[in-house]
Amino acid sequence: MTAVATDHLIRPHGGVLVDRTGPPPDDLDALETVALTPRELSDLDMLACGALSPLDGFMAREDYEPVVEEMRLGNGLSWALPVCLAVDEEPRGERVALADESGRKRAVLDVAEVYGYDKEREAERCFRTTEDAHPGVARLYAQKPLYLAGRVTVFERAEPAFPELAKDPAETRAAFAERGWRRVVGFQTRNPIHRAHEYLTKVALETVDGLLVHPLVGETKSDDVPAATRVECYRALLDGYYPLDRVVLSAFPAAMRYAGPREAIWHAICRKNYGCSHFIVGRDHAGVGKYYGTYDAQLIFDEFQPHELDIEPMFFEHSFWCNVCGSMASTKSCPHGDEDRVVLSGTMVREMLGRGEIPPVEFTRPEVAEVLIDAYRA
Repeated sequence: MTAVATDHLIRPHGGVLVDRTGPPPDDLDALETVALTPRELSDLDMLACGALSPLDGFMAREDYEPVVEEMRLGNGLSWALPVCLAVDEEPRGERVALADESGRKRAVLDVAEVYGYDKEREAERCFRTTEDAHPGVARLYAQKPLYLAGRVTVFERAEPAFPELAKDPAETRAAFAERGWRRVVGFQTRNPIHRAHEYLTKVALETVDGLLVHPLVGETKSDDVPAATRVECYRALLDGYYPLDRVVLSAFPAAMRYAGPREAIWHAICRKNYGCSHFIVGRDHAGVGKYYGTYDAQLIFDEFQPHELDIEPMFFEHSFWCNVCGSMASTKSCPHGDEDRVVLSGTMVREMLGRGEIPPVEFTRPEVAEVLIDAYRA
């Protein structure tokens, strides 16, 4: 198969798409083994394929400290969240095997450093709270006390949750190039796409060549809609309401951190590595509870110089159906009051679905509602 030139696409973060796959070492069986959590395994897989370029392993202190304090790597390149591997104690050797929770060895890590870290400081700086009611903070507090840093070599990738949607950055870039796309907008989601999301993705699509619908399929909170249900919703929506020659659906293997504003930056950088020139940031991106302001995830982009991130954020206000306008709109474009807008809370929607009722078509497409009703009944 002839390789497709992708030079016209946005360059990966740091300039080069990292590849940390390779063969296992001859002494694999003799190496000490470190077991990874599901979140760390997701990070390992993204390190392997270049989704976390320019990182080639788990962070050393020289990168961790400026990331926590300044959203910078040690070389000054923008980066918003730590990518670290927590351990109980320093390994005995210079290299360790990395295994999943079942004990299956997936990679090796060349030990560069082991260092302690302040969990409350990381929580306050990265999550803007030290409350353990925040799921990201709770996970951080439950971590082991030391960080193990070093370059990784992955010889067996984690099995993708949705093999047919598993596309590495090199593969999405090739797909964009084959379609002749240059300007591509990425859409991050961990929820079903309702009419408001459909509206903003289509508005964005009016200005670019193509859309990457990139649902997160790694670990999420137990009360989030399961990935399998969401993927079925995405397929139903895309098949019926989007021009398929202008959309790519692919799975994003990351685990949710629920870090709000910082995670919005991190998500944007990752999508840049996948070949996106633009990235949609809606209200409360990657938020949870009441920990972040409605548009904090948009305001944080102002902390970087123009074009420092390179990928262009596309900001959207809260969207809804307006009965007077007779269309989808946002607070930027609709002059009418709340009484004219179809806005349903998550609780209301869940109650309707639980009763087998399809929410108004102004809120969600019936095909999506049917998938969700079946899931709630099950």
